[in-house]
Amino acid sequence: MRLLTWLVTNVLAVAAAAWLVDGIRFAGPRNWPAELEEKWLTVVAVGVILGLVSSVVKPVVKLLSLPFIVLTLGLFLWVINALMLMLTSWLAGELGLGFRVVDFFWAALLGAVVISVVNWAVDRVLERP
Repeated sequence: MRLLTWLVTNVLAVAAAAWLVDGIRFAGPRNWPAELEEKWLTVVAVGVILGLVSSVVKPVVKLLSLPFIVLTLGLFLWVINALMLMLTSWLAGELGLGFRVVDFFWAALLGAVVISVVNWAVDRVLERP
């Protein structure tokens, strides 16, 4: 059950970021029924990649950048989240998934905020009392 929750949370977060942030895109049609039919598997795959990157790479990066995190009072975590999104974009591009984050400054940083908020919200909704 925990694995399914993890997957649903990441998929919803990536989909919300692609919908809300102009510089985060999935290749393919943009009209409603065709978009859902064509992109749902790609969104799931990118959600899995983001989850794996966040589980494996992110803890190492956080440990190595601990002095910067303390110095910036935690704001450097936002940069780390954006870097994980850029790494996900690169890995998805290498796998030919058609997911792209256009630039770091606006797209990745705003996408990191959207993904963090969606992850927090979904975790709160799915949390057991």
